[in-house]
Amino acid sequence: MELQHWWHWEHPLVFIEDERSGSLCWGCFEPVFGPSYSCKQCKRYLHHKSCAELPLGLHHPSHPNHPLILIDIYKHIDNKEEYNKFSKCDVCGERSNEYSYCCYRCNFNIHIRCSSLSPTIQTEVHDHQLTRLWKLLKFTCDFCGKEGNLPYLCAQCDFAIHSRCAACPRILKVYRHNHPLHLTPSLEVHQSDSPICLLCVRKVDTLCLYYCSRCDFVAHLYCAMLPLNREYINLQELKEEQSTESKSEDSELHQSFDSEICEVIETTVGEDGTEIAIEIKHFSHEHVLKLTDEIPNNTKCNGCVQYSLSPFYSCTPCSFFLHKSCSKLPKIKRHPLDPHPLTLSYQQASFVCSACGQRCNGLKYNCQICEYNCSVQCILLSNTLTLACHEHCLYFSKTNSLEKCSSCNLEKYNAFRCSICEFVLDLKCATLPQATWYNQHEHPFNLCYTPEDDSGEYYCDICEEERDPKQWFYYCAECNFPAHRDCILGENPNVKQHI
Repeated sequence: MELQHWWHWEHPLVFIEDERSGSLCWGCFEPVFGPSYSCKQCKRYLHHKSCAELPLGLHHPSHPNHPLILIDIYKHIDNKEEYNKFSKCDVCGERSNEYSYCCYRCNFNIHIRCSSLSPTIQTEVHDHQLTRLWKLLKFTCDFCGKEGNLPYLCAQCDFAIHSRCAACPRILKVYRHNHPLHLTPSLEVHQSDSPICLLCVRKVDTLCLYYCSRCDFVAHLYCAMLPLNREYINLQELKEEQSTESKSEDSELHQSFDSEICEVIETTVGEDGTEIAIEIKHFSHEHVLKLTDEIPNNTKCNGCVQYSLSPFYSCTPCSFFLHKSCSKLPKIKRHPLDPHPLTLSYQQASFVCSACGQRCNGLKYNCQICEYNCSVQCILLSNTLTLACHEHCLYFSKTNSLEKCSSCNLEKYNAFRCSICEFVLDLKCATLPQATWYNQHEHPFNLCYTPEDDSGEYYCDICEEERDPKQWFYYCAECNFPAHRDCILGENPNVKQHI
């Protein structure tokens, strides 16, 4: 069975009776399991059957004066002002990139999920059947405590709820946490301050939230429901031993060699009686690597492409160096940046890191499903950061809204955020080396966050251009030598040139 779809006229979409990939639908941005349509020639444009068969026009009781037209904002909207207007739903009040029904004359817009004409529904968050009131009526949701339009009502309980709150399951799983999260009233979460959503790093001010009592992990209702955060699995099959393994993964990192990555050739016994591998065969290099404490200045590790610090392994004839910590990286790793397991590999040619956007080479983690390549620097960052430049702890956050980095002023989706103030740090700035070398300069340069003095005049001693005192820079205190970070690091600091 084929369908000529309005979004993709070039080829027909082919019906799939039971799609199991879990890839996101182009219509509603929810994972697809079951009946669907997709383009076999382009291998894209996957839709739920219901989303692919949506009518192009609709007479809707929420906007009875005019018919509504089905649009995709990416296809129909070509400027930021129009995008902001038509990405926001007049029913739920939220912005989304999903298909919408709109009236251009009235600037009225309704997401396809909010346009459902089901008069009644059953929901996990209430015991009785709920009835939709098709009237643009302002109300306060009895579930989350926020205002909205077009409520679902329970006549028996005088209970009113948003349509998307009604869709909340009692239990769900997010990629960012090892255990299931349970719907919980905010008052039952025992924290010293207002609970912080560890997905968006903002305070939770709703009546209910998602919570793991074992780990004190809190998430907003809608953050946990976002497709980029929610993990669609059978919760009954989630075993405790799997959670234990995932929880211990980071603590075991660098403790032992992964036999699939590195073979130990020769060992010795240290002064404390521990066994030390002095010769190894690492998958990234064809020769045996030997452990040493001596290394020339300005030499970078071939794995993480950062300046080498002892102890490290080396192949002197090839000028190949590998930090001891880089030799012990696990073959498989999970990370919030991607819903799938990431596999360790080595690439001598440069690639663009999907996390920070920088050109890199060396060791990387890649997703074979999404075809993402991420540098080990980005993947090995902790989910929480404590930096000398900021008094509060920073939490990694993956959201669907852009925020400006406090260091470089670039807008990013994935960043570290402060839950107390507006400080944001993108992955490129979060992975800046604390100390680095520059050409033949005899001393290392340290990363500085505040001006070196109060003179009021700040220049880079390399390019001799003026420096913004609010921007981070590198500084050699012994020589009183300040410089722009780009002047010190160069155009591609994470690419090591091979001899």
